[in-house]
Amino acid sequence: MSKANPDSCLYEALASLNKIGATVNQIGHDGTASVETTLSLIVESAIKVVPNASAVIYIYDIDQEKFILDSRVAAGNKDLPATGDEPRENSLGKLAIARKQRVLSYEEKEAAVHSAPQKTDTQTVGYFPLIVSGRPVGVLNVYLQEDRQFSPLELLMLENFVNQAAMAIYHAHNLKWIERNLVRKEEELKRLRRAGLLISSRLRLEETLESILQMAREVTGAQYGIFRLMDESGETLNTRAVSGEYLARPLVEALPINSKSVMGWVARERQPVCISDLREEPWSQIYYPLDAALEMRSELAVPLVGASGRLEGVLNLESPVVGAFSEDDSYLLQALATQAVITIQEVRLLDALEEVTHLLLTQPCQKVLAHLSELACDLLDAASSSIWTLSGTDLILEVDSGGYQHGEHIPVANSLAGLAIKDRIPVVSEDIRVDKRFNRNDLAIDQNWSRALIVPLLPGNGGKPLGAFGVYSSSSGAGHFAESEWDKKVLMFLADYAVLAFQSDAHQEALRAAQEQRSVAETFAAVGDIASNLLHHLNNKVGTIPVRIQGIQDKCQDVLTANPYLAHNLDEIERCATEAMENVRENLSHLRPIRLEPVFVAGRVSDAIRFTKLPPGITVHLETLDHLPVVMAGEQTMTLVFTNLLENAADAMDGNGVITIAGSFDEKWVDVSVSDNGPGIAPDLHEHIFELNYSGRGITRPSKLGFGLWWVKTLMTRLGGSVSVQSDGIHGTAFILRLPRAEQPVNSEVNG
Repeated sequence: MSKANPDSCLYEALASLNKIGATVNQIGHDGTASVETTLSLIVESAIKVVPNASAVIYIYDIDQEKFILDSRVAAGNKDLPATGDEPRENSLGKLAIARKQRVLSYEEKEAAVHSAPQKTDTQTVGYFPLIVSGRPVGVLNVYLQEDRQFSPLELLMLENFVNQAAMAIYHAHNLKWIERNLVRKEEELKRLRRAGLLISSRLRLEETLESILQMAREVTGAQYGIFRLMDESGETLNTRAVSGEYLARPLVEALPINSKSVMGWVARERQPVCISDLREEPWSQIYYPLDAALEMRSELAVPLVGASGRLEGVLNLESPVVGAFSEDDSYLLQALATQAVITIQEVRLLDALEEVTHLLLTQPCQKVLAHLSELACDLLDAASSSIWTLSGTDLILEVDSGGYQHGEHIPVANSLAGLAIKDRIPVVSEDIRVDKRFNRNDLAIDQNWSRALIVPLLPGNGGKPLGAFGVYSSSSGAGHFAESEWDKKVLMFLADYAVLAFQSDAHQEALRAAQEQRSVAETFAAVGDIASNLLHHLNNKVGTIPVRIQGIQDKCQDVLTANPYLAHNLDEIERCATEAMENVRENLSHLRPIRLEPVFVAGRVSDAIRFTKLPPGITVHLETLDHLPVVMAGEQTMTLVFTNLLENAADAMDGNGVITIAGSFDEKWVDVSVSDNGPGIAPDLHEHIFELNYSGRGITRPSKLGFGLWWVKTLMTRLGGSVSVQSDGIHGTAFILRLPRAEQPVNSEVNG
């Protein structure tokens, strides 16, 4: 190099470096450059930098700790043999690899130059290891046919060529690894797609699990496999699928999670495990054989954990070969386990929805809601659930699986359920024990609740929300449903079925009300005709009594004056006949069509209290009546309804107690509750107390006929409203009157 122009040589060297760098970047890009062509370019550039030199590159296999002979690339002296110059044991080339730094022959006086280069009159040799991240990937040997040392510039340029060569080999090696990995991943994806197709083509859970198990054995080379799923108690793993060759006596009985077994350990720890040798500790102490007649040496087991954190079971593979399973096998099995979890969740959800659909067609609303509440806890691994209905500014508890009390009220404002209703979206709380948006932090602490997920009950037509559906997880449990979009979707599905239950119940109630109203109208029309005829005949017969008495009094005055007893009895007969006719006319007036008009509830309640002769021990409290909107009703009819309810409450409390009359309203209805603190009415009697012939309690008022509640229901039906009873049979009774608001378009008269 000293004989040439230094500036020209430097320029050529830099140009070579630039060309080599561009070639390295193109390796594997479009097929125009390869590691062989790049290394050839490097050795060609090396002999240009170092005149009268030859250059050879060998690639080094670090795993086998030897040079790859057929990787040889050379340039320079044509007399240099094509083979036989590879670095050997105790050679300078091996020394350079071991030291991971260059070795120059003139610096190692005791080392001999390789015999092959010596045949070409080589005087000086430089061995330059190709190092990437501390790992040797090859060596560059440069042979000088001159007895001199390499110049600093030559060494600097050779070191640059070495770095470029190392990167070329490393880059090519990575590309091959990536290509092999892509092929393997493509195969895994094909298998997973196949698993997805198998899952989507089967409806039975057992068939799907068997298919996944068989596929897991195929892709991992496992000889045996077993699926065990959690039972409802969360304490036992039950076999649902088993597969293997030459199984004689497979042990498929229920396996307690706390037992000494690998599957039990995986279930408890919720971690996959890949065991190379089951004879090693600690696995030899807890290994539970799949088949007592077969000896297994390696095992691969993964937990089936849903997105919510719920443990569904364990998928287990075994092999008689030591080290049969790799880390890639573990990842693949975990992917198949995820498919199995999805299958289990979908099958469980489909079964639940099928069951609810059947209940919607056959059971009353309350039973459907109770079942939905249970399903929410089961499907979402929740500790408790509740369903609320919207009533004005309050939410009323309809169904609860634990914690709340039936009929409990919470305000819509300042509550999580109210927020879900207001925003019409699911609401999540990480810890309702401290969340100020939750209305009952004390209850959450008492019940040990932590997370909460609440969704609104939304009608499909975009109408006003009907209420809210919430689930609550135990802080000591494993459920983390609030983190999973799946759980939100499941609860929204169940909420939709709750809406259907409410709407179906409302439609059924409307149908029953219409049928009752029609029946009452027809009955009262017929009774009205009979009553008119009866009144006519009574008037002909009883109406003549006062006239005849007056005639007797006119013609027999002397006799009556002489006989006061006779005169008094005639007066009483006349009075009774007159009162009887007035009472008959008054009572039969209720059979006439009711003229509907705007009525203030508070005024009708006041009149009823004034007309009803309540015992001194009865106290009546009025709440929120003055602010109620007017209702469409008849004044006398409403007064009669409240009179009957007041008398019924007084009788129930034996003349001592408190009657509370309160009201509320929404866009369509006005609700008025008449409640007492008496002994209550047993729930099984709620459907019978409105019957005409019901006589559950003795008649305490001799002048009454004993069908006041039948009158109340009949009159409310005629008004287009309804009456219901709420009582647990212990803590008093509340009768709820529902009346249409006056703003609603109604007929001016109703018959019956």
